[in-house]
Amino acid sequence: MNLFKKSKEDIKVIYPPNLGWLEKKLSEKEIDYLWRCIDNPKGSQKYDLAGNISESLNISDRSDWFFTNTILPLCKEYQENFENIGDKLPTNQKHPYYLKTFWVNYQKENEYNPLHKHDGVYSFVIWMKIPTNHHEQNKNPIAHNSNAKKISTFNFYYSTILGEIKEFEYKMNPEVEGTIVFFPSKLNHGVYPFYNCAEDRISISGNISINTSRVL
Repeated sequence: MNLFKKSKEDIKVIYPPNLGWLEKKLSEKEIDYLWRCIDNPKGSQKYDLAGNISESLNISDRSDWFFTNTILPLCKEYQENFENIGDKLPTNQKHPYYLKTFWVNYQKENEYNPLHKHDGVYSFVIWMKIPTNHHEQNKNPIAHNSNAKKISTFNFYYSTILGEIKEFEYKMNPEVEGTIVFFPSKLNHGVYPFYNCAEDRISISGNISINTSRVL
């Protein structure tokens, strides 16, 4: 008979509420629509962006198709899983969301997008074409003396409860093509360069804001 019984305590693990982001693989129909948008640019967007990237062009969401079918459901999903960030804006009436800016980025080798955040309530990035492999890119001699294999990555940066800066990394490989990440506009993020590749990396970005000219 065992006379020694291990005592157990009820331990509750507390995770304080924090915001996150959403990730989704887009359908073939959505991707085909976005390529058609890319084929009809509306002028440069570079004047309003932080990146050291060759070309950023405004594109148009004709009849709000992408906003209605993809972005608005993501806004709802975000509210259900986290909160409706737009409710915190200092307005005395409820206003709808709208797609304020929508553009395509063409990033060439050696180019990068420094740590930055966006204007608006929510933002998104969609990777349309990734011509490089993260593992192969980090064989570059530049990365040999570093434990952080940052070549060809997209990174989110956020604070912990202790005020420490943490990061979440997306490794840029062809497998992420067609993926959208949907996040609060004030979430800091950055894009590291890639090397020795003549093809462009193509991505789409957008910002969602409150349309104060309309009341719900």
